[in-house]
Amino acid sequence: MTSKPLSLPASEVMLVSTTPALQLIYDTAPIGLACLSRDCRYLLINQRLTEICGISVEGHLGHSVKDCVPALADSVEQIVRSIVKTGEPVIGIEVAGQRADQVEERSWVTYWHPLRTQGGEIIAVNVAAEEITERKHAEREIRSARDAAETALRHLRDIQASLIEAEKLAALGRMVAGVAHEINTPLGSSLTVASTLQRRAELFAAEVARGDLKRSTLIRFMKLVSEASAQLVTNLDRAAERVQSFKQVAADQTESYRRSFDAGELTGQVLSQFERQLRQRDIALSLRCESGLAMDSYPGPFGQVLTNLADNAMIHAFPGDGRGALRGTINVSLGAAGDGHVELSFADDGCGMPPDVERRAFDPFFTTRRHDGASGLGLHIVHSIVVDRLGGQLQLESKPGAGTVLRLVLPRIAPDRRGHA
Repeated sequence: MTSKPLSLPASEVMLVSTTPALQLIYDTAPIGLACLSRDCRYLLINQRLTEICGISVEGHLGHSVKDCVPALADSVEQIVRSIVKTGEPVIGIEVAGQRADQVEERSWVTYWHPLRTQGGEIIAVNVAAEEITERKHAEREIRSARDAAETALRHLRDIQASLIEAEKLAALGRMVAGVAHEINTPLGSSLTVASTLQRRAELFAAEVARGDLKRSTLIRFMKLVSEASAQLVTNLDRAAERVQSFKQVAADQTESYRRSFDAGELTGQVLSQFERQLRQRDIALSLRCESGLAMDSYPGPFGQVLTNLADNAMIHAFPGDGRGALRGTINVSLGAAGDGHVELSFADDGCGMPPDVERRAFDPFFTTRRHDGASGLGLHIVHSIVVDRLGGQLQLESKPGAGTVLRLVLPRIAPDRRGHA
């Protein structure tokens, strides 16, 4: 750095007559340094700071900021006036600019401190500028990466929500298939009985028309009518019961509204939809429910939990091995757990889980049977509903070859969506 004669006040002449030590600091400092007069002229500046505008050291000395860096003049003058007025330093001011001979914009963070005489008068302002161009680039890259990650996360959450809804509908579809079979069986029997009764009625009417009706024929026909009527009533009652049960369960699971219900009765209704599938797999269902377990909660999500647990047990606890599915038993018990809760135990004596699978059982999309079409969302949905919607807790215990037990403790009065009971 060099200096040249300037027409300056005596105090400023003393300032620019730098000592060798100050000169060495200015020349070797890794940051930009300058000293500005109260009217914003350069009294001292090092080579590092001249990179802001590309003007040499000699081109700065004695000249105003407006002459050298007109784009920053207003801001610099405002800072200098503030320091002269208040006597307080101004730190952390970021400056950005692009020289005419450079394509890329560069950034600095600046620190401004008053320079005083021995009497305390502010005669100049010291400026230090640290270039932060690379840091700004890194911050922009981090922001861009963060925005991309947040976008990807939102996309994944949307996909997860769609898959969860698809899984719920798939479970409901499987229930529909089971109910359809349960309804077809009594309706098919009723159709057979009704057809038989129709043919016998036509034969009976023919005999009456011919006038050769015998007492024995009348007795047999009356007996047939009585038996057929009893069978029709039984089968149609069974079909009506299945339809009513399914209507209630389906409405609950699709609408998911809150109402009062009997937990034991609802548990029986939901699990009855799986009777055919369980029989086909040679799986016995043992159901023990206490009576009078009134709940003020969400029957749809409650039923969804039972549906997913039943599906999960049939798929994972008793998988096929090439020679047919494993035989076994599912034991479901429901009872009071104190005055304010109910406890549901869903246990099977199936193949069980190794520790690494048990540890990840509730993770979304984790499944050991993806090749069989499993989505890995069944138990994740169970956990979400039990904890987030029903306000309960659940515990899983499993050992290879010793089956699996899931225990759910649910409040009889569920918290509402704002988290208040």
